[in-house]
Amino acid sequence: MRNIDVNEAIDSHPFGGFQWTVVALCALLLIVDGYDVFVAGTVLPTLIAEWGLSKPQAGALQAWALFGMMFGALVFGPLADRIGRKKGIAISFMLFTVSTLFTGFAASPDQFKVFRFIAGLGCGGLMPNAVALMNEYAPKRLRGTMVALMFSGYSVGGMVAAGLGIGLIPQYGWQPMFFIAAVPLVMLPFILWQLPESLGFLIRQGDQAKAKRIYAKIDPAARLGENDRLVFSETKGASASVAELFRHQRSLRTLMLWVAFFCCLLLVYLLSSWLPKVLQEAGYAEKASLLSLFSLNFGGMVGAIAGGRLGDRFGLPKVVVGFFLAAAVSIALIGYNPPAGILFLMVFVAGATTIGTQILLYASVAQLYNLSVRSTGLGWASGVGRIGAIVGPTLGGVLLAQQLPLQQNFLIFAVPAAVSALAMAVFAVSNARRESAVQLAMV
Repeated sequence: MRNIDVNEAIDSHPFGGFQWTVVALCALLLIVDGYDVFVAGTVLPTLIAEWGLSKPQAGALQAWALFGMMFGALVFGPLADRIGRKKGIAISFMLFTVSTLFTGFAASPDQFKVFRFIAGLGCGGLMPNAVALMNEYAPKRLRGTMVALMFSGYSVGGMVAAGLGIGLIPQYGWQPMFFIAAVPLVMLPFILWQLPESLGFLIRQGDQAKAKRIYAKIDPAARLGENDRLVFSETKGASASVAELFRHQRSLRTLMLWVAFFCCLLLVYLLSSWLPKVLQEAGYAEKASLLSLFSLNFGGMVGAIAGGRLGDRFGLPKVVVGFFLAAAVSIALIGYNPPAGILFLMVFVAGATTIGTQILLYASVAQLYNLSVRSTGLGWASGVGRIGAIVGPTLGGVLLAQQLPLQQNFLIFAVPAAVSALAMAVFAVSNARRESAVQLAMV
């Protein structure tokens, strides 16, 4: 009888075709998720004109989906630790695709809010579970890169929303932007057929037969007998509770990650909700303002992949601190009303270092916690971040209603990036001390 540690086996084997399938499927899920999140920013100027909304009302309208995301992250993260990641992902996907489809039929702001809230529940639940699943199937040496590559699908979804908005909204209005959500529903059976369950979850449930079938796809050369047992080195000793996130000298690091999540998601949703409208009011054409949203998400995709590679090489905390500093500078410079070429470059950098850094923060959380509380850790970090996401569009609406100079608005927008940089610097120092203490204890 052999005990085979799945965690060690994944780390020691080459990254194979089965794991690339997990990357592709999770990326596909996040393309749909990203589209659902960023479509709101593309239709906001049209909704303001059609329904006669004030800027604070428009900001509050955007916040309803983000309320849903907060509750979805808090509920579906811990729930998936109990029912399995695959079921958690399927429930979340159904919620947000169906609700987004119905949003296109909304005839009033109140109906719009309800559908967006339900869609938000699904979006908030999908993200932490997809990250946790990808983190489990990626070897430690490539974990940051693979999670970031998968998460770049989120930015691709934003680019699709911006691209379709340029072509559809002027001619057909805002409703078709939500009707398009019917298309991903066709993919759901295929995704559920191909997407594997968490190996760690199956092992904890005692389902060795299913776990062995999945493991054989990771290591086709393995010859597992009936008496061989798969084990997961991280599955022992911890309960899926929020209190566990503050044990084992993780309190300071957990709090600093929560601060960074709050500020980062505040920026992501502030920019994605209001950037097109602000640029239109600053004198840029409608097409240029929607292209800025495309540039923001393209930057997010590039920043995530580049950040993941840099993080695997130099350590995620250092890279995240540098990215947040670059975000503060680029966002401040947008307010100087630069020529279109410089504007798109600054927006690209802002996207790379906010949307892209959000993805690196998820990877940082996944690396901090062990398997049994990883979804809980991701869910709570994401849930706290969603509070920032709610504050972002609402704060943007209130600030813009004050009619401050453009430069002053963007200087204020840059403050959360500076706060995030400070929080992650504290996290990096604490993390380094903890790793040094562990190494000394092993000597």
